[in-house]
Amino acid sequence: MPQFDTELETLYEIDEPKQYKVILHNDDYTSMDFVMQVLMSIFRKSETEAGELMMQVHKNGKATCGIFTLEIAKTKVAQVTALAKQNDFPLRTTYEEA
Repeated sequence: MPQFDTELETLYEIDEPKQYKVILHNDDYTSMDFVMQVLMSIFRKSETEAGELMMQVHKNGKATCGIFTLEIAKTKVAQVTALAKQNDFPLRTTYEEA
């Protein structure tokens, strides 16, 4: 088994990437069915999980759909925004540091 120099190990320690919450926001126009579709297709939630999150969005005004690295969080927000626009819904999605 090779021996490692602890100074080198310390020098090359890699920090875990920051994590970001992706948040869906409630509005008065986006249908609950569409929110369910978004949660199942983009966030890969089961029907049960999607239903619970959809109700959180509806009752609390927002819900966290997942926690991701920055690039993935940005991608998820862009995917939701594009899908909402294609379907004429104003569904808003944001991300913030977890």
